[in-house]
Amino acid sequence: MHDLCGNPKSRRNADHGRSGWPAMHRDEIDAALAARLVAAQFPEWADLPVVPVDQPGWDNRTFRLGEAMSVRLPSAAAYVASVEKEHTWLPRLAPRLPLPVPVPLALGAPGGGYPWPWSVRRWIDGRVSSRERIRDLAAFARDLAGFLVALQGADATGGPAAGAHCFHRGGSLSVYDAETHEAIAALGSRIDGAAATEVWQAALKATRTGPPVWFHGDVAAGNLLLDDEGDLAAVIDFGTSGVGDPACDLVIAWTLLDGESRAEFRRLMPADDAMWARARGWALWKSLITIDNPYAGQWVAEESARVAEEVLAEHRGTR
Repeated sequence: MHDLCGNPKSRRNADHGRSGWPAMHRDEIDAALAARLVAAQFPEWADLPVVPVDQPGWDNRTFRLGEAMSVRLPSAAAYVASVEKEHTWLPRLAPRLPLPVPVPLALGAPGGGYPWPWSVRRWIDGRVSSRERIRDLAAFARDLAGFLVALQGADATGGPAAGAHCFHRGGSLSVYDAETHEAIAALGSRIDGAAATEVWQAALKATRTGPPVWFHGDVAAGNLLLDDEGDLAAVIDFGTSGVGDPACDLVIAWTLLDGESRAEFRRLMPADDAMWARARGWALWKSLITIDNPYAGQWVAEESARVAEEVLAEHRGTR
């Protein structure tokens, strides 16, 4: 899954295959391929059914394996680094977190025409969150804040520093400086370019103090699962996780939360004004490059425009 409605993390990302393997189209990564990989590499599970899930994801294609497991296959070379990272670190993080997270059970290898490593995980029941499905958005915000505080408090010793493996989430916003200015220029009168530039520059200047901590990197509705009552039940997809600046995890304040729930989230998160400025930068960057993304549908573009305007409005209120 991805933040802001499942689009690529940057227009600069390219889906290239690893040397010696052809690139694969996402539609080629289907249940039949997953079943062949499981049967060839984990024969003890060969008789279990492999079926698609309702929302298979963008970075990775996910399939249900039997009743208790899932198969997760990267959809492009850009997402391969997350496989080993999650396999190594999720088992260490899981006991320290107040909500279930995916627990890797096995690590698969390239084969059968599929070019990348892949994984088998424990299945987690739940429905993708949305404002309509959440029982109490303020309570949801409190539960999410509690999860993120616990994640930031987990031992980060030896953890993967922010970098290309997580699309620089948790790192410096300056990586996306040129792209952001290009997006502002391309959008023209569709946004307040002067205000957007001001927000972006404020984010770049908002320096962080303190040691690096764990961040999720993609705290988005699609990665936050609900139980049958509509309460937060699990957090999935740690492919963009790492150790660095957790400001990127605050973007959910504008993409999903609002009003009382946003205020509750802000109250409970250990974030100073500088971190919120950087968070506005992350939210603005993503919304700007998504508004005119040719792969985004109309609803995605409209939602991204809404997020951008809310970020700009909040910044005006801080001056």
